Amino acid sequence: MMRRYLPAAMVILALLAAPLTAQIALPSLQVPDPGGVLGGVTDAARDNLRNVEANARREAAALLRARERNLGRLLRRNRDSMERDARGELARRGELLATGLDMVQVPALQQAGFAVLSYERIEALDLSIVRLSVPDGLRLADAEALARQIAPTAQISADNLHFQSGAAAGDMATLMSMMAQSAAAISIDIGVIDGAPGPAVQVLRTRGFAKGAPVASNHGSAVASLLKSTGAARIRVADVYGTDPAGGNALAIARGLGYLVASGSRVITISLVGPRNTVLEKAIGATQRKGVVVVAAVGNDGPAAPPAYPASYPGVVAVTGVDKRGRALIEAGRALHLDYAAPGADIYGLDAQGKRTRLRGTSFATPLVATRLAAALQSGGSWRRRLDAEARDLGAKGVDPVFGRGLLCGGCAQKK
Repeated sequence: MMRRYLPAAMVILALLAAPLTAQIALPSLQVPDPGGVLGGVTDAARDNLRNVEANARREAAALLRARERNLGRLLRRNRDSMERDARGELARRGELLATGLDMVQVPALQQAGFAVLSYERIEALDLSIVRLSVPDGLRLADAEALARQIAPTAQISADNLHFQSGAAAGDMATLMSMMAQSAAAISIDIGVIDGAPGPAVQVLRTRGFAKGAPVASNHGSAVASLLKSTGAARIRVADVYGTDPAGGNALAIARGLGYLVASGSRVITISLVGPRNTVLEKAIGATQRKGVVVVAAVGNDGPAAPPAYPASYPGVVAVTGVDKRGRALIEAGRALHLDYAAPGADIYGLDAQGKRTRLRGTSFATPLVATRLAAALQSGGSWRRRLDAEARDLGAKGVDPVFGRGLLCGGCAQKK
């Protein structure tokens, strides 16, 4: 059988045009070389790929260093409200959360210097939480260890903080419109865990779960505006930030989930990232058992960062972002699994003042997937099957760790 070989120039162009990110291991180049005519050309291509891999690794390391610098800076500015837990993650200062706590263990905790701040019951999630203050003069990390020793059958955790995973990239230069991909408005209720939207973004209701909330935020406004512009008609927002420097904590998010579930949300979108947390994991699981689908961003700390939560919790629809050329965002974080990609750059939403603003980050890919998922639920049948049929395969054929099951809402970043 006669073999056909691609011209060397076509091979090199294909290599250079391929989307390259720090999230994938680039394959070794294997190109047939009849008569040795390619010679040094393929060597140069290999060198080019090695350089790209090295640059990607450097970029990933730089993003990770930037993440640590930002967390350290935030802690220095807010030492009165936050500190590091036993894993080094940021959490609300001087407080622990306990689930599964036997009340007979409370006196022993109190004798050791712990105090019960409140008993929380989130009815919609069938979840009970006890808030504990730590003994005076004891670091949060040490208090965690002590509380677990006193109450070994309980699940003790810090009230970890979660951070928004996207930002405005600047004022609009060219008007872009978010193109709804369904002719009719989506009537499925969609819930949002974030900051509050501004008055220009009309939603059914916004309820606060943090000090000072609800307070209009740029991030929450952008997420809600993306939902509306892609067809969502029924949106409720749980503001978990307000004016609290330690907002976005696990307890606030759990309370917000309870409110949204009780209000009838069938899809909840969360563009926040943080560490694994026992209380939030239980709240997410309870939300899912109520038949609600949770969609979450993988974050923007790069592929070398720790896995993002809540995106990494089992069953959560984890979302990454791509640019308008279908390339994975270099800053996209990672989760323990990846479901879909959506536009996360070169798109526009509204800020807290109602001004149209250019956006970038996996935060803004996430609501786009949420609206497509809600539309699939509205159509009936298996939402997963409908989304998989709608998704456009990118990168390696089939499900892959860079784009998941494919690109959704690709037409949601079109020039008007």
